Formats: sequence, C-alpha cells, structure tokens
Amino acid sequence: QVQLVESGVGSVQAGGSLRLSCAASGYTFTGYFMAWFRQLPGKEREGVAYIGKSGVTTYADSAKGRFTISRDNAKNTLYLQMNSLKPEDTAKYYCAAGRYIVYNWTRSASYQYWGQGTQVTVSS
Repeated sequence: QVQLVESGVGSVQAGGSLRLSCAASGYTFTGYFMAWFRQLPGKEREGVAYIGKSGVTTYADSAKGRFTISRDNAKNTLYLQMNSLKPEDTAKYYCAAGRYIVYNWTRSASYQYWGQGTQVTVSS
C-alpha cells in the first residue's frame, strides 16, 4: 500500500522557518520524482518545488530563494525547508510522487501518489 505522510510544525510567525517532511512507503522511492504543492480553500493546487530522481530541483517563483526541496533516498523521505515565511505562504501543503511529466512538473496530472496534506499557517 502506497503511503505519503507529511509532517512538520504547522504554525510560525512571519519571517520564521519551518521544515516539512514527507515519509514515503509502499513503492520504489528512487524511481519517482517528487514535489511539494500547496492549496488554499477554493483555489487550485499549485506547485511549489520539484526534485527529480537525480536530485535536480526546480521552484515556483514564489518559492525561489526562500524554500529548499531535498530528498533522502536512504530514508525514503522528502523535505521542504521554508525560510523567510510570509502570511501568503499559509496553505495546506501536499507532497506528491510521479513517474512521467505531463506538460510540466506543476501539473497535478504528473503525479500518481499524494499525501493527505499538512496545514501551514504563517501569522503576521
């Protein structure tokens, strides 16, 4: 059974930092690229950061210079280090795993497995 389980402290003040983790199981972790998405109520899920099987990374403009995505293949775990957080970063964050890109990495259709999401709240 495939599982992606996100974790991380959910609330922080603006300017602070937070690290999200995503523990993967039930599939070959190294065979998939991974990404973090976020979603606000009533809005579409948006890609935040992507990491390929080889470790190549790509970020949304909103995340560049502040967020760092990484993966530990020995622990089957994905991370998102978020620094200089802003109130507009408040959202539910999801990790996702995929094998084939559909148009580009920000498309939800590129991902076969999703976590349940974890809420991040940044207060001003």
